[in-house]
Amino acid sequence: MALISSDHASGEALDLARHADRCVVLLSGGLDSATVLALARSRGAECHTVAFDYGQRHRAELIAAENLSRLLGAASHRTIAIDLRGIGGSALTDDIPVPKGRTALEMGGAIPVTYVPARNLIFLSLAAGIAEVLKAKALYIGVNAVDYSGYPDCRPEFIASFELTAALATQAGIQGGRLAVLAPLISLSKAQIIQLGLRLGVDYGLTHSCYDPVNVPEGGALACGGCDSCVLRREGFAAAGVPDPTRYVGRS
Repeated sequence: MALISSDHASGEALDLARHADRCVVLLSGGLDSATVLALARSRGAECHTVAFDYGQRHRAELIAAENLSRLLGAASHRTIAIDLRGIGGSALTDDIPVPKGRTALEMGGAIPVTYVPARNLIFLSLAAGIAEVLKAKALYIGVNAVDYSGYPDCRPEFIASFELTAALATQAGIQGGRLAVLAPLISLSKAQIIQLGLRLGVDYGLTHSCYDPVNVPEGGALACGGCDSCVLRREGFAAAGVPDPTRYVGRS
């Protein structure tokens, strides 16, 4: 049975987006965003990717994003610097330990300390600005509401709300050029995302998902294997029935 991604956008905007000749893709360098880029490219869109240097613990994901953008055929790639360390309150941007070894039950509980306050709200706002300048009709983001760690800005309600906000807050929006905000992976499991990406030719060995990687002398970084992101990634490959190409600490 073929896997079908589900876009979350208004009917009119979705119809425009599926026939859009130009789009902006948020590309973190991780597994989900790489799959979204490959999906957008498979629809024939001219893709312009954007990554954010927001004060995260490492640069491995930014390097991965740049490489993936080129290898998956994006028309352009840019990295925008935002210092979210000034906000703090997250293990990804502040001097707070990254939780390790959490169970699925624990991940489904309270919002974890790896949540970065307003991150996707800020990212989408900047990406919407890029889309307006490029006259792109669609904006893709790889958020997921199934295999995720309880982040409020990964829910369908947020995506729908932001699409409406973009229509109200941009010149393009008030002049009838509505931007479709698409989250095609939002209802898929991690295993389904991996299977979809493999069908689209994504090399997951080039992606980086770890919250707390370890740099190695020969260059690059090893995934810690114990943070929520690593756990979900490992379980996803196991459920998909395919080898996990990730370089973990103790297994390079």
